[in-house]
Amino acid sequence: MKKLVAAITALSLGASAAFAGGPVVVVEEPPPEVVQQQSSSSVGFLPILIGVVLLCAVACGGGSDDPEPQPAG
Repeated sequence: MKKLVAAITALSLGASAAFAGGPVVVVEEPPPEVVQQQSSSSVGFLPILIGVVLLCAVACGGGSDDPEPQPAG
């Protein structure tokens, strides 16, 4: 009798685990599309900055600020 009860218990536990959850359906998703955008905000900044620096260098001049000594006389 114990063997019969053990066999019925094993079948009932095995059957409940085998049918638990239902079928598994695997759906493959397509890979996401990556779109690169050009950053146009800093493209014109560097040439403008270089132009302002050169303009300032020309306008300010390169001479020394030391006064020229006056001839004694």
